[in-house]
Amino acid sequence: MKHACSAAAVLGALLGTQAHAQQCKGVSFAPQVQVEGATLRLNGLGLREATFLKVSVYVAALYVLTPSHDARELLNESPPKQLLLQFVRGVGVKDLREAFDKGFENTAGTRLPALRPRIATLEGMLRDVRSGERMGFTWLPAHSVQFDLDGKVQGRIAGEDFAHALLGIWLGDHPPNAELKSGLLGGTCP
Repeated sequence: MKHACSAAAVLGALLGTQAHAQQCKGVSFAPQVQVEGATLRLNGLGLREATFLKVSVYVAALYVLTPSHDARELLNESPPKQLLLQFVRGVGVKDLREAFDKGFENTAGTRLPALRPRIATLEGMLRDVRSGERMGFTWLPAHSVQFDLDGKVQGRIAGEDFAHALLGIWLGDHPPNAELKSGLLGGTCP
């Protein structure tokens, strides 16, 4: 009887967590995550669409200490924070590298030359991504960004300037698409 109660409690806890999960395009994300001992709350979910055909590429989830609808506030908020991208279609490494190049060019401004070696480090960790896989970026208190691919740590890249420019790809003035940024800022997922 004791095992049945324990199993029921575990199942209830799991179902309770799922009931509060947020969804976008059928992809679920937990309402909060733990990073470096801190509880981060889901700020919003956004959909990355590509080409004029609006092809869905990934669903992004942004986790922060203090949720906000203000992009500048979130860009300047101290770490930890986390951005998860769950791909809903496969994307080749060449396309991923091109997307990061364009994103950094749009957000880094005059800092781009100083960031180039670290951008190359990030791009060296990329590989083809299959539908259903997750890419994660975790901004750590030591001013570095940890990069994960499908749950496996690929490496860390140091520098507050790099961390700020990376998040600026999604929250800056020229995001991949406006609906993605709006969703990450707490708007609705299309």
